[in-house]
Amino acid sequence: MSTLNLAKLGSNLLKSATSGENVELGSLWQDQTAVIFFLRRFGCQICRWTAAEVSKLEKDLKTNGVALIGVGPEETGLKEFKEGGFFKGDIYIDEKKQCYRDLGFKRYNAISVLPAAIGKKVRETASKASAEGIQGNFSGDLLQSGGMLIVAKGGEKVLLHFIQDSPGDHVPLEDITKALGITASVQAGVRPQCNDDVCTR
Repeated sequence: MSTLNLAKLGSNLLKSATSGENVELGSLWQDQTAVIFFLRRFGCQICRWTAAEVSKLEKDLKTNGVALIGVGPEETGLKEFKEGGFFKGDIYIDEKKQCYRDLGFKRYNAISVLPAAIGKKVRETASKASAEGIQGNFSGDLLQSGGMLIVAKGGEKVLLHFIQDSPGDHVPLEDITKALGITASVQAGVRPQCNDDVCTR
């Protein structure tokens, strides 16, 4: 059971990547249930793959009146991310990273980021992304982690609060649909088996 203060969290401001206007996070779940994916950064190869993966649910979410929303911690890499078509939902920027702090999304430091970045989960997901033609870059804040938040319509309750433990962590599609109580007509991507050819790059 999540102990998040949704009223406090919901008052945080996000900037729309489309209009440039500031909106309160809580407005995103005011009229509909919302699946909110907090990316580590827009240039992150794994974040791009995860964005494409969760976007497979967009049609089923829409059919069930659920919004799909992506939030990044900065604008660096946003243009390339949008042009790449990695994500099918609305995109916002948390310029102050206040949502990230309030949700417990940790920041790595120079010492902890290296082991996290070369861990098995990261290598496996990166190889899957490469196999699907999804590339990344090292632009932006390399130390921020992310996660996912699913909030019921009107802020009634938190349905899922996921915090990345490593940069390769993500919420499986079946866990998202289960949290929402819906069924989906999509096939989740299969994590690849890591080998030296794809995991050491």
